[in-house]
Amino acid sequence: MKFGSKVVHGYKQTRNIQSKATPIYQTSVFSFSSLEELESYYTGESPYLYSRVGNPNTDELGQTVAGLEGAPSGVAASSGLGAILAGILGIAQAGDHLIAAKDLYGGTYHLLATELSAFGISVSFVDFANKQEIVKAIRKETKLLFSETVTNPFLRIENIAHLSTLAKQHELSLMIDNTFSTPYFVQPYKLGADVVVHSATKYIGGHSDVTAGVIIGGEQLMGKVREKVVNLGLNLSPFEAWLASRGVKTLALRMNQQARNAERLAQSLRQHNKIKKVYYPDGLSHKGNGAIVTIELVEGVDMSVFFTSLSWIKIVPSLAGVETTVSYPLGTSHRALPKEAQEELGINERVVRISVGIEEEEDIVKQFQDALSHIKMQKGSSKQ
Repeated sequence: MKFGSKVVHGYKQTRNIQSKATPIYQTSVFSFSSLEELESYYTGESPYLYSRVGNPNTDELGQTVAGLEGAPSGVAASSGLGAILAGILGIAQAGDHLIAAKDLYGGTYHLLATELSAFGISVSFVDFANKQEIVKAIRKETKLLFSETVTNPFLRIENIAHLSTLAKQHELSLMIDNTFSTPYFVQPYKLGADVVVHSATKYIGGHSDVTAGVIIGGEQLMGKVREKVVNLGLNLSPFEAWLASRGVKTLALRMNQQARNAERLAQSLRQHNKIKKVYYPDGLSHKGNGAIVTIELVEGVDMSVFFTSLSWIKIVPSLAGVETTVSYPLGTSHRALPKEAQEELGINERVVRISVGIEEEEDIVKQFQDALSHIKMQKGSSKQ
């Protein structure tokens, strides 16, 4: 070969090297040495053809999370919402109806309330704490119940076993978003959920450096879900999958520390005179109650001073990294909700969602206590 050709083809390693860490298969396509070998993909003997259709890194992530959830199969997607969409379309089609908890993450609420109509799927939002409301909302075209293990942002614990029984009685599928809980605390598939989804951007990845989703369930249903991921272009890139797979290795260590820190922070804030209410679940798991604490400050506080006084605790529109952060649901995660839905759920300008990190618990508690001490009540407030 001449030089111009050599620089293109170089030297490719073809030996079977046993790497301790999974390599990044950063390729759009896989090569074949003959037409017979190409045909072997279509007969199922060779697993990979084109990375949108399948890649070792995305398969590793999907199957890892499936294993943690106790499910047979898992599929990686480009985001948590992508995983939710693929899961719904694997179950429902035009003319079908689903019932969702009304206290969902704002992005999920928007997807279900607005975007699904383009697929001809209708949605009813009801109070999942009230069994009769769910039953009342069931129609002959209803196919699916959807909720979250721990709801966002007020951390209501869903009764998954109860929902599973209800779903089976009415021949419905049950989908649970397990992002906040993670399989470290709760495994919804083992409690009867048919499908479990994760925004792997959060605790699965764990380091705020990846956007990804994972959906898990039975082999047959995940086959349908995989088709939706492939055909709608909801696939995850190999590098993002590799990052998330690396991050999930420390899930148990992170969740244990973050949950302990969160419980300590919640305790320290409950009696503060500038905190109206602390939301932190109880009874989620014998391992702990998660790493999110939501607070509502009293009326008349200067929220701007509170946020700017947090120093090394930054304002972000997401959660679940190793650093402690705060978010503002009214202005970010639940911004797209209709005003009446925000008011019904209790999301106002004084609600703050805290994602507790792995720092020393004394440092976290002190930072919030210091920030609260800087707040002066706004003029006209009865609390001076």
